Amino acid sequence: MIFNTAIFLVFFTTVFFLYWFVFNQKVKYQNFLLLASSYFFYAWADWRFLSILIVVSALNYFLGLHIDKGTKHKKLFVAIGILQGIGLLAYFKYFNFFIDSFSDLFKSFGWGFNLQTLNIIVPLGISFFTFRTISYILDIDKKKIRATKDWVVFFNYVSFFPSVLSGPIDKAKLLVPQLEKKREFHPHEAIDGLRQILWGLFKKIVIADNCATITSEIFNNYSTHSGSTLVLAAFFYTIQIYADFSGYSDMAIGIARLLGFSITKNFDFPFFSQNIAEFWRRWHISLTAWLTEYVFTPLSIAFRDFGKLGLILAILINFTLIGIWHGASWTYILFGFLHGCYFIPLILAGTMNKKKKIAKERLLPSAPEFIKIVGTFVLVMITFILFKSANLENAYNYCLKIVSFSIFSIPQVPGGMVSGLIILFFIVLMIIVEWIQRDKDHALQIMKTEKNNIRYLAFYYFLIFAIFIMQSTGGNQFIYFKF
Repeated sequence: MIFNTAIFLVFFTTVFFLYWFVFNQKVKYQNFLLLASSYFFYAWADWRFLSILIVVSALNYFLGLHIDKGTKHKKLFVAIGILQGIGLLAYFKYFNFFIDSFSDLFKSFGWGFNLQTLNIIVPLGISFFTFRTISYILDIDKKKIRATKDWVVFFNYVSFFPSVLSGPIDKAKLLVPQLEKKREFHPHEAIDGLRQILWGLFKKIVIADNCATITSEIFNNYSTHSGSTLVLAAFFYTIQIYADFSGYSDMAIGIARLLGFSITKNFDFPFFSQNIAEFWRRWHISLTAWLTEYVFTPLSIAFRDFGKLGLILAILINFTLIGIWHGASWTYILFGFLHGCYFIPLILAGTMNKKKKIAKERLLPSAPEFIKIVGTFVLVMITFILFKSANLENAYNYCLKIVSFSIFSIPQVPGGMVSGLIILFFIVLMIIVEWIQRDKDHALQIMKTEKNNIRYLAFYYFLIFAIFIMQSTGGNQFIYFKF
């Protein structure tokens, strides 16, 4: 069950009606309904791993209570919580990767050492709910929050259905207090949430899924295509993964708002970034913030005696972990490492943390701003070739063909040039709308002081029309479900 399906519409409509009109007398009743709905939602996606979600929730609930008491075994309970989370990820996501890597290492020395991999299926959303529980344990240990004694609240925090499969990775200090108090229905928030859902659907169905029909064919058969076509596919895939993931995040945030919750903003128009540091402040914000707090900051403190070299090392480790978080593949590891390397010039120049508002009080960016935006986009696009490729060899050969003389040929679009131009039109439309709304929380946000006039309504109907006519068979599932 995914957001852009009819079955989810039926599911959520039912939950929404029961939530606000039947179980609205007490927050406890609403929370029980939310928990049952979240488990039903997760089980529909993959019932085999629902037990893992429940056991992880129960274990960390009790660990949190004991850590909060400050008993003499507090450090042991913290270690159990962290090791349990890391252990789950290590087994489900990285076990076979380590086995294959060790086998390849031994074979490289001519030793006939063959280890068998296991047929392991990765539970949906494991990286997201595991990071939630780890942050919960660490925040209690550091006395940033108190452990909640209400198990229904905590189990909801771990499994909250709008964000359990692909984030955002909410912190307990944000979501738990909202679960503990009575929610009220605010029409303005609900309507704005619907707008955000509509924009997310547009990005997912009209842009991401249609880009997928192009990128999948070209990446899977890159050796038969020209360099110019491969550049086009890299461009479309960069747009695809943004539209897919940010589209999911918009829908998750909008759905949560319809239920009276405010969850973490996960994207802030990252393609308008002027450098890679700004890009990561705008891209997958909840993951960046999580690793900044629990990995980069402690490392930068530990390495501070080494000056800029220590800062570079902390950045490289942090972004290599971002790559590893995405999956057990050398392509993901190199993806993260390259992004870390992109930070080095900023660190050496002392501009990593400098923030500058783009096109301040102007309609268009200045020429230097535009060049920086395009340059940052190209750097990111190069790394997404790694992200999409099955292995390092494919990524290397893909890039090698790009720099061949065939890059000067006319690109060929699977499905025809007309279909490619139509998709490009909607991409440009998305960029224009997000540029105009770049100072808002989302692309369709209308402030209370603005009038919701006929022009807005016409545009909403246009988006709905585009969603219906541009539905593609390129793939419904969200890319980040596998992470």
